[in-house]
Amino acid sequence: MAVYTEVSAEDIESFVAEYGIGEVLSFKGIAEGVENSNYLLQTDQGSFILTLYEKRVDADDLPFFLGLMEHLAGRGISCPVPLHARDGKALRQLCGRPAALVTFLEGLWPRRVHTFHCAALGGAMAQMHLAGADFALKRANALSVAGWRPLLESCRARADEVKPGLAAALDAELTQLEAAWPKDLPAGVIHADLFPDNVFFRHERLSGLIDFYFACNDYFVYDLAICLNAWCFEHDNAFNVTKARLLLQSYRRERALSGEELAALPLLARGSALRFLLTRLYDWLNHPEGAYVKPKDPLEYWKKLQFHQGVRGPGAYGLDL
Repeated sequence: MAVYTEVSAEDIESFVAEYGIGEVLSFKGIAEGVENSNYLLQTDQGSFILTLYEKRVDADDLPFFLGLMEHLAGRGISCPVPLHARDGKALRQLCGRPAALVTFLEGLWPRRVHTFHCAALGGAMAQMHLAGADFALKRANALSVAGWRPLLESCRARADEVKPGLAAALDAELTQLEAAWPKDLPAGVIHADLFPDNVFFRHERLSGLIDFYFACNDYFVYDLAICLNAWCFEHDNAFNVTKARLLLQSYRRERALSGEELAALPLLARGSALRFLLTRLYDWLNHPEGAYVKPKDPLEYWKKLQFHQGVRGPGAYGLDL
C-alpha cells in the first residue's frame, strides 16, 4: 500500500456520504506497499480502508478482485469486504481514479516472522484455496512465466547497474524456467502476494488476509512457493527449514498436495524468486517521483533464487515424502 494520489477532506467527505457509514472523523495515508493509494478512514461508525486504484492496476480486473473478497468472506475467510454505496456499486470514482471502500481488519502484520506465523499461514492459505473453488470469475496470472520475458527485456539495458552480469544471469535462468515450467498442476484462485505485510495476526492467532490485488487463477503450489520465499528466509538470507516445514505441513492438513505438486515445488520456488526479482528490478530502475514508498532491493531475491537453484527435491523444504 502507498499514496500516489492526494485526496482533499472535501473529496473524502463527499465520497463517504454515498455509503451511509457516518461522519468522517479522520483520514490518513498509508505509506506501505507499491501499487495503489490507500487511506485509513475513521468515521463515527468505525474504521475503513479507502483505496484509489492507480494506473498500474487494470480497471477491468477490479470486479474480479472485489468480487473475490466478497466471495471468500462469504465462505468464512477473514478478509476485507467491499462496501456498496447507496447506488449498489462497490466500485466508484474518486479524484479521477477507480475507488472502493472496504472493511477494516484488526491485527498487526509480523515485522519478525516466527515459526507459529508460518504454521498459521499454511492452514489459512489452504482454506482460502478451497474457499475459492466455486468463485465464478477468472483472471489469468499476468505475472506468471509468460510475463517474465517482457519484464526482463524492459530492464535488460540497465540491469547490470544493479549487479554486474545480472542481465545475462537472469536471461539464462528464465530460459531454463520457460523450458521446464509445468503444464498441468492443480489450479484455482491464488492470492499470489501473501507477504507478511498482507497477513494480520492478533497475538499468535491469524486474524485476516488482505490486499488481493494480485489474486488470479494459477497453480495452488505456486502460491506456496511465493510464501516459501517471503516467509522462510532470515534477514541474513539463510533458509529456515523449520519455518518451511511448518508452513507446508499445516497447508497439507487442510488440502492434500499431489506428488506432482511436491516434485514441482523447487522449480516453482525458483520461478517465484525470479518473478519478484524482476518486478523489484523494474521498480528500482523506474521509481516514480514523489511516491512515499521506497523501492525494495531486487538482490534480496537474487540470493533466494540462488538457494533454490541448488535444491534437488522437496525434502530440502523439510518435508517427509
